[in-house]
Amino acid sequence: MEQSKIPVIAVLGPTASGKTALSIALAKELGGEVVSADSMQIYRGMDIATAKPTEEEMDEVPHHLIGYVGPEEPYSLGRYAADAHAAIADVHSRGRLPILCGGTGLYMDTVLDNRDIGETGSDPAIRAELSGLAKERGGEYLLSVLREFDPETAAALHANNLPRIIRAIEVYRLSGVTMSELQRKSRETPERYHTLRIGIAYQDRAVLYGRINRRVDLMMEQGLLEEAKAFRAENLGTSAQAIGYKELFPYLDGEKSLLECLDSLKQATRRYAKRQLTWFRRDGRIYWVYPDAEDAKSRAFSLARRFLAGGNLENPGKLIENC
Repeated sequence: MEQSKIPVIAVLGPTASGKTALSIALAKELGGEVVSADSMQIYRGMDIATAKPTEEEMDEVPHHLIGYVGPEEPYSLGRYAADAHAAIADVHSRGRLPILCGGTGLYMDTVLDNRDIGETGSDPAIRAELSGLAKERGGEYLLSVLREFDPETAAALHANNLPRIIRAIEVYRLSGVTMSELQRKSRETPERYHTLRIGIAYQDRAVLYGRINRRVDLMMEQGLLEEAKAFRAENLGTSAQAIGYKELFPYLDGEKSLLECLDSLKQATRRYAKRQLTWFRRDGRIYWVYPDAEDAKSRAFSLARRFLAGGNLENPGKLIENC
């Protein structure tokens, strides 16, 4: 093990894959604490839509960077990186193992690869123009604008994620450099941590999609519709970006049936999972585990113990193509 670097175990993968349960199991087994790498779980009140772990699910394992930002607050990638580095340092300083868990690939990569998030500046006029376009023509249109000059960044974003789409377009207009190119340049900085990346996937994608569909049904039982209605009444822009709210608004507006909206929500979540897998597929450092084909928990424990003991690990495997 690289003795000068803090050891970090990262648990990553698509939505509904079981990341939360595995990260908590690893934390209990290895004396760790969980640091979230989810771009929506940071917000207060957005509990059901973002599948925040409940107190019961946390099972007394401390969690960091969950529900600590107001949904009306602007929040940047740079701020997340600073917050995550501080949380990891705090966990390590108390002799605990930091376990970074989440499905937001950009957050995960920025922290683990120690990317330098430079300040590009901002222009209120550009933001106002792009926000107006989004209201007039929708997120899909704005995402198509971004795709014309930065397809790599566009592929990693959901059409609902207007703040990041607007920021990526703004950065290009101000600097003439795409967000993806800035991120490539930032990778030149040395990594801060000694990291084991454990990814969860399913050899049969239909199994994952079934888990997603069941999760949506469970969210509705837990009160997702009421949560969406409350955030809609507050008129908080950030809440509309979370998958789980926007898809239900047509029902609240009397434009579609609840069944139609739930079908849209399940489809949007499945598409998001596919994009997450596409993002992680590019990283050859990930050790993949497949709960539908093996005892994924035991394999993850074995990998983690060997990693912490400084033992040699087999080479990471590529993500199976049909995942």
